[in-house]
Amino acid sequence: MFTLSPDGEAALRRFFHALNRLMLLLWRLGLGPSLSLWPTGTGRYLVLCHTGRKSGQRRTTPLNYAIVAGDVYLTAGFGAIADWYKNLKATPEVELWLPDGRWAGVAEELPDDDARRTLLLREVLRGSGFVAPLVGADPNRLSDSALAAVTQQYRLIRIRRTDPRSGPGGPGDLAWVWPLVAAGALLLVVARRLRAEG
Repeated sequence: MFTLSPDGEAALRRFFHALNRLMLLLWRLGLGPSLSLWPTGTGRYLVLCHTGRKSGQRRTTPLNYAIVAGDVYLTAGFGAIADWYKNLKATPEVELWLPDGRWAGVAEELPDDDARRTLLLREVLRGSGFVAPLVGADPNRLSDSALAAVTQQYRLIRIRRTDPRSGPGGPGDLAWVWPLVAAGALLLVVARRLRAEG
């Protein structure tokens, strides 16, 4: 069975940390929903807004997810050491940026003995696209018992959406950049034409 060495896990965590910054920028530019256009290949993404357990400040984390019966499910693939997971345990009130909107919600961890755990976890892993197979947790090939063994340290979180959200500080808050980029490009084209004609 595939397992990562401690050094391999640390390197993978660093990679995802860097990738998360890019994904968060895309959400802020208004391009977040496009990240989920090919869920079986690249994954299905949301942004989880949570409260830092020590700082009390707002934190944002892009994550894979699944929606089952209206609830949003996430998994902490690195287990209980994930900072966002620790933050949810301290303050379960969260905000979600989903492709179909922005929501307030309340998070709760499903216990390991929940009868639906493997089924729900399999759905979240399907939403991770290429990542789950990459780390040996292929939801389309492993049996229930093999998947349970590989994902033993994973934590499964359910978020019940409570209210839609709007206003500043959400997805697309940097979308104002696009008109500036378009205006700059237009000015550049006009300047080149004027130079060519002069």
